[in-house]
Amino acid sequence: MKLERTKEIKAEVIMGTESTPEKVKLLLGVLVLQCCLAGFHVVTRAALNMGISKIVFTVYRNSIALALLAPFAYMLEKKNRPPLTFSLLVQFFFLAFCGITCNQGFYLLGLHYLSPTYASAIQNTVPAITFVLAACLRLEQVNINKRYGMAKVIGTVVSIGGATIITLYKGMPLMNLKLSHMLGGSFASPNHVLNWTVGCLFLLGNCFAWSGWMVLQAPVLKRYPARLSVLALTLVFGLVQLLAIAAFCENDSEKWKLHSGGELFTILYAGLVASGVALSLQIWCIDRGGALFTAIFQPVQTVMVAIMSAVILGDELYTGGIIGAVLIVIGLYFVLWGKNEEKRSSNNQGNESDLSRHLLRDGSSPQAKSVTNEIP
Repeated sequence: MKLERTKEIKAEVIMGTESTPEKVKLLLGVLVLQCCLAGFHVVTRAALNMGISKIVFTVYRNSIALALLAPFAYMLEKKNRPPLTFSLLVQFFFLAFCGITCNQGFYLLGLHYLSPTYASAIQNTVPAITFVLAACLRLEQVNINKRYGMAKVIGTVVSIGGATIITLYKGMPLMNLKLSHMLGGSFASPNHVLNWTVGCLFLLGNCFAWSGWMVLQAPVLKRYPARLSVLALTLVFGLVQLLAIAAFCENDSEKWKLHSGGELFTILYAGLVASGVALSLQIWCIDRGGALFTAIFQPVQTVMVAIMSAVILGDELYTGGIIGAVLIVIGLYFVLWGKNEEKRSSNNQGNESDLSRHLLRDGSSPQAKSVTNEIP
């Protein structure tokens, strides 16, 4: 009954029958979430512009996130955590490799070569790439005979096509706001785009690693149904991997020192806001409005990043990037619509099968047989 009531509440929010203050609260929550994540793109690029080491930035960010998350994971899931086994530890290692080391490493490398706007735009391909990986691993069904199946396939093709356009076609510059010097020269990008194609390839690697992390989470959560603890253990293994890399690539002690308040701000924002506040807001928004409602606002993040990057960093927008970003957003909505229709169809089939079983069970009962025998 509680699960049914939760679904009813989510449906009421999405269909608009929820009270106006609740709808406004949910809408503001989603917009604040996208604003926090948009700020992370810009703040991370500002950190790179100030000369912070990529590996140092990642280690500090994940250390803060772990310190913030670990107490909640320990207290809230103390009774739900199953014992750890060697096979689970191996799975956590690969989760960290995909979700922390490769994901964040490729992102920072891509952001070094490209602007935050296109980093955010390319990340909209994650649902489509996740669908492809899940289909290859037989975790997702591809039914092109249904409208939702065709929508997911079309959305995937369009999203990947948009990412390909961004990667191969730069185009002409559209605008360049010179306000970054008024807001602080240290944040401005000295070279807006160092290498367009290399940056796009690294960001696509970030998307594949992110998608692989989400696909690998599904079997792990079945064996270890404690989401916060899974995140905390993933961070632990990720930090071990990052520190091992840092031992070879970043052994200069000066690189580990923060030399300005701006550097400290970027690291605190990445750890506290992007990994703390944003994660909490995302959980709250998904709980109140559902995963689909939260996901459809993701392109708003790209618009926010474009505005922030132009104003704060002085980044340029190019025609190829705009065309590709529009195609990626269109593909994103096709995939999301297909997933929603597939879920609705499976729920309807489940309800029909439950009704059939209920009628068959009633028909086999003594009361039903006596009633049937009385019918002429």
